[in-house]
This record gives sequence, structure tokens and C-alpha cells, in this order.
Amino acid sequence: MSTSGRRGETTFAETTFAETTFAENTFAENAVRLTIDVPVTVDRAAPAPLAVQVAAQLREAMRTGGLKAGERLPSTRRLAVLLGVSRTVVTDAYQQLYAEGWLEGRHGSGTYVAEDALPYEYAVPDHAATGTAGTGEDAPASAAPGDVVDLRPGRPWVFGYDRAAWRRAWRSAGDLPLNAFPDPYGHPELRELLAGHLRRARAVPVDAGNVMVTRGTGNGLDLVAATLLGPGTRAGVEEPGWGAARRVFASRGAEVVPCPVDEQGVIVEALPDDLRVLYTTPAHQFPVGGRLPIPRRERLLAWARRTGAIVVEDDYDAEFRYDVAPLPALYGLDPARVVLLGTLSKSLGPDVGLGWLVAPADLLGRVAERRARVADRTSGPVQRAVTTLLERGDLDRHLRRMRLEYARRRAAIVEALGPCVRGDTAGLHVMVALSAAVVPGLVRRAGEHGVLLDTTERHHLGPPRVHGLVLGYGSASLAGVRRGCAVIRALIPPGEA
Repeated sequence: MSTSGRRGETTFAETTFAETTFAENTFAENAVRLTIDVPVTVDRAAPAPLAVQVAAQLREAMRTGGLKAGERLPSTRRLAVLLGVSRTVVTDAYQQLYAEGWLEGRHGSGTYVAEDALPYEYAVPDHAATGTAGTGEDAPASAAPGDVVDLRPGRPWVFGYDRAAWRRAWRSAGDLPLNAFPDPYGHPELRELLAGHLRRARAVPVDAGNVMVTRGTGNGLDLVAATLLGPGTRAGVEEPGWGAARRVFASRGAEVVPCPVDEQGVIVEALPDDLRVLYTTPAHQFPVGGRLPIPRRERLLAWARRTGAIVVEDDYDAEFRYDVAPLPALYGLDPARVVLLGTLSKSLGPDVGLGWLVAPADLLGRVAERRARVADRTSGPVQRAVTTLLERGDLDRHLRRMRLEYARRRAAIVEALGPCVRGDTAGLHVMVALSAAVVPGLVRRAGEHGVLLDTTERHHLGPPRVHGLVLGYGSASLAGVRRGCAVIRALIPPGEA
């Protein structure tokens, strides 16, 4: 039943969602009547928006068992009628719950409570009896053999791609004749498509002449380092930051200089003036998770112009934002002082082995000359397959699907560990801030219960400045993320959260 009143009154749908029935065809073509009986109210005088009220009550119903996994919800239109609100209100509520992982859509069938929607709960043994001092009171039970959740960063979900699109892309690659003299810049057609992608997605004013097709970020970084660095040069890397960048620079003879970051990214005022190259991740700093704001980006570029340094911008995680559009790439603000690196390793998978390097034409020419001398190249069939994925829009569709999926997993982490979570609403990892004394024992205990974790300490060159966990949610399912977070939450000592 539904009554709608004046402002200040409560609209009540005794949802008796039982007043609404739904017919669903079974394999035997019989109709199955589904009913849901959950009270939902909206208070127009309350400070919370109506969509937030609806989402909160449905969430609580799912949390407490009033709505069970697999049950079908009313259509947005029907629930809006029952509540006496606009359909937009219900649509917004459903979309929020979908992003959090509580709901799932089934093609041609409607909206359902997700099968793995209910939070994973551990049996709680007597903490004192476990003999594990320094852990949380609600220590989890041990995991079953083989029941492992990998929450380490840098691992994408490689099972969600469109297999038909993938097969189609490789059929097109099979039609490509072998090339006896591969172009060190990459296939012209793919370079044009990548330039268009960067103009649309990253606001980068670039044409194909500035783009080189690489085998990924590591390959692109090494090509730049081999061209610009050598004995006696100094190269900066964020601290904490990506260890592979330090190793690449050191392998080319440069002195590696740790450059401190804060919650927003690299601290410009702490940069020395004698760096030849600075490696940075402004879109989503690894591992702290900050996004470099525009004023600091401008100060960074002013520093580069003043000192003559080249800023190597790793566009890490830029394709995965869950709130607002990403900020324009640094390269677009000053193409003369920035080299932009990108990769498909997170959006498709590291096995694809394809990325891009965007640089001023003169520097790109030097990189290409060196690349040709050492016979470094990107696979021609891989380039042809990716060209097809871009031409047909398959890659864009895949990214849209994965943004929704990753947003659900990130929301599950925030829900479970909210007070400790740090980092921008983006990417495939978050940081969980903890005191230094807690981290080693928590990682060990979590491993005993089948949850693999990474720490911020591992990503420092010098003495650790930032302490906590680096949680990746790319390679674990939503249910796995929830189970892993339940383990972590149970092991965090009182007073840490």
C-alpha cells in the first residue's frame, strides 16, 4: 500500500512488495510468482535524499536477511509507484546498491539480490585461546585448504572479457601477413587509434606522430631510461613507489633518488634540482593512492622547466575512476617536458603485452633509433588484434563493464574497513593505514587464513615512511574481497580503526 503526503509526512510502501507479483519463465515455460515483503519508507522532511533513504533500507534488509540472495526486486517503475516518488529516485538507489555489490542484473529478467551479497562472517574463536597476542579480538577461523583470496595489488581480473570479441580480434590478426622489417614506432593504424583514444579519454592533444607502441609500461620506461640515463645521472622515483622503476633506472647506470609523497602524490618542494628524469604516477599514486591535484601538477611542471628534467608520467589506473572523470594527463599540460606511458596490462591483462609511449617528436625519434638498434619490437599480431578491439569499440565496452565490477569490489572494502582506507576513488588498489607494529603480524595471520596481502613497507627504497596494507581488488571476486576484508577486520587490533 502506498500513501503520499505533504512535505513532512512519511510515504509508506508496505512493500508488501507482496502487492506486486512477477512472472518469470522457467525452462518448462511455467510461470513462477515471486513476492517480496519488506517495509520501505521515505520521509520527505528528512535531511537525507530520498534515493539515499531507499538504498539504506534495502541495504539493511539484505544485511539482516529480510531480502535473501537470489530474490527479485520490483522494477524501478513499480517501486516508485508504491513509494510515491519519481522513478529516478529508485533508479539511483538501485544503481548505488549495484555498485556496492548488493544487487545484480540478469539479462532480460530484472534486478535481483546478488548471490554473494551477504557479508562473509567468520566464526569467532576465543581470542585468548589462539595465543595470538596483538591481533583483533574477533580473530578468524583458519581457511580451508586451497581457499585462498589474493588481495595483493597489480593483478587485474582476467576472466571478464568478451570471448567472442577476443576471438574476432585474433582472427583478424591471423589475416595479417608477417612483416620482415617491423616499424620500431608500431603499426601506423594502431598509433592513430591510440592517439584518438588518448584525445578522448585523457584530454591529451596528441597525433600519431607522438605515439610509439610498446610492450607495456616496463618496456616503455626502459626505452626512455636507455635513451636519457647513464652513469653519473640521477633519476627520481616516488617514495614509496613502484620498485620496477627503481630497478630499471639502476640497470641503466643512474643513481636512484627516492622522492617523498603524501596523500596527494609527489611533494614538489622536496624534489632536488639535479634529476635528469622523474618517474611519477599522478593519476593514482602507487601505493598510497592519491591523485595529484592541478595546482601541484602545475608546480611540478614549473620545476621540470626550471631544472630541465623530463617527467615520466605513468598513467597508472587512469582508466578506472568511480566518481568523476580523471584529471587531464600531465602530458597535455606540457608536452615538451613529459613522457606519457600507458598499458593494457590492467584493462585487459598483462599477457596481452601492449602499451604506448607518448613523447615529443625529437625524443621519440631518439627512442626509436635506439629501439631499432637493439631489435626491440612489439608483436605484430598483438598490435593487429588490439587494433580490431579499438576499431569495433570492444575495448571501450570492456572498460565500462570492468569499471562497474571494480567499483563494487572497492565499495565492499570501504564498507568493511572504511575508517582505515586511504586513497582516491579510483584504480585497482587502496591503502589501509595501520601502525608499523601491527602490520607484520596481521599479514602473517591473514596468510594463515588464506588471505594474501601486501604492505607499504615493501615499496620503499629507504626506511619506511608510510605504514599499512596495499589491498588490490583486481584478481579476487566480489565474494573473495568480502571474505578477505572480514579476515582483515577481525585481525585489526582495537584502537587501530
